[in-house]
Amino acid sequence: MDSNRKTATIVGALFIIATVAGILGLVFEEPILDDPNYLISVSENETRVIIGALFVLIMAVAVAGIGTVMYPILRKHNEALAIGYVGARILEAVIDIVAVFSWLLLLILSQEYAEAGAPHAPYFQTLGRLLLAAGDWANHVILDVAVFPVGALIFYYLLYRSRLIPRWLSVWGLIGAPLWLAGGLLAMFGYDPMSTIPILSNLPIGVNEMVLAVWLIVKGFHPSALAAESVKTDMNEV
Repeated sequence: MDSNRKTATIVGALFIIATVAGILGLVFEEPILDDPNYLISVSENETRVIIGALFVLIMAVAVAGIGTVMYPILRKHNEALAIGYVGARILEAVIDIVAVFSWLLLLILSQEYAEAGAPHAPYFQTLGRLLLAAGDWANHVILDVAVFPVGALIFYYLLYRSRLIPRWLSVWGLIGAPLWLAGGLLAMFGYDPMSTIPILSNLPIGVNEMVLAVWLIVKGFHPSALAAESVKTDMNEV
């Protein structure tokens, strides 16, 4: 297996790992954090919270890995945009880690709340709301509005220009990124990010990434696009 084929397989696998880990993180975390009595339920579900946090950390590593592994391929087409894509993916991973820290701090707060009792409830509830808000703003506003859509637009633009994958797949991603942004804007203005409209706005690019992942694993990058880039590189060196 040549290096480009190996890169495509690794990137496809990382997309799948990131998506599966992210979904599992939501499955473990979301019902607990959405519980009106979350200060009690978080400490009662300590193992579940920790497992959910681990899945999100796995997602963060996979996301950063996608940008890093794709960089040598993308830089041949536009180095500045390739660096921007790597930066967006790394920033996305950092935001995920910030959200995980907010959940773990909330776990500690919940345990302290259970021990302190009712007299200190307002103090704990205020801190709890701040930690929940930090996680929500990190994930559903900063990430969904300012980071992920920008990185996705850069990524699919470079794939469209380079023809490394079928153009219909790149166009699909270019349409899906603004829809994801729309879901983030709804969350910014108070819309529940787990309600129907935001989920539907996230669905196109979510499905696209899974189709892309399978394509990269099964087909890899277009040989003609790689050959054309190789010729261009050789001519520049001459």
